[in-house]
Amino acid sequence: MKILVAADMEGITGVVHWDQVSSNHPEYARFRRLMTQDVNAAIRGAFDGGADEVIVTDGHGYSRNILIEELDERARLNSGTPAPLSMVQGIDNGVDGVLFIGYHARIGSQNAILEHTWSDERVANLRLNDQLIGEIGLNAAVCGHFGVPVLMISGDQTACAEARALLGELETVVVKTALGRMAAELLPPAVTEQKIRAAARKAVERLRNGAAPQPFRLSPPISVAVDFVQSEMADKAALLPGARRSERRVEYTAQDMVEVYAAFRALLALARG
Repeated sequence: MKILVAADMEGITGVVHWDQVSSNHPEYARFRRLMTQDVNAAIRGAFDGGADEVIVTDGHGYSRNILIEELDERARLNSGTPAPLSMVQGIDNGVDGVLFIGYHARIGSQNAILEHTWSDERVANLRLNDQLIGEIGLNAAVCGHFGVPVLMISGDQTACAEARALLGELETVVVKTALGRMAAELLPPAVTEQKIRAAARKAVERLRNGAAPQPFRLSPPISVAVDFVQSEMADKAALLPGARRSERRVEYTAQDMVEVYAAFRALLALARG
């Protein structure tokens, strides 16, 4: 059984501020170590639950956060960007289930640490087939394209609730209770590591026993619509061949989620340029 651990950083144990997840800030070194610890807890739990192989994908920023020298030696790490499938790189290589570690809620969510959708500087809202969605749903839809279910998520209470509402009764680990965008009641790493490991074990056991949630699949044609923060960003994004523009919204439609994912990333790259 092959498990992918897809890791972000805003939902990691202890994180409440952008300084802690920004590589140019002195606090970042502490929190990339905490990210590695959360990921290691998921790896250990996956093997406890019966996994034969675990791949980790570093999905935060430029994907160079996890400390390879401290990673559980049984796992392999996807690092660096751009990668073809970005935050779920490796999902197309025979994966049976996915664990989302350190995820955050979509842009605009109340009581959600560092809530955003891919880029809070560019994305005001994201929709797939007219459904408001965040990174949880976006990446889960790519996993669903390959028939792979999301088994577990860790993050704040709002991210966990978002995942359950969208993906079904997956395992959840609330590592902090958000009191706003940059304030939370935190659990110490010694506690969250135990909780993440136990939930990962249970999630993989459920998969092995045929009791995992179903993959999150979208019916084609699939439309992605990005509401940009500024109209100038929409001006630039609309240069993508096949894109359709309406005020600050740019849309793109394709027959499969992998193309939609690539188009979404291209729209944001153009908007930045």
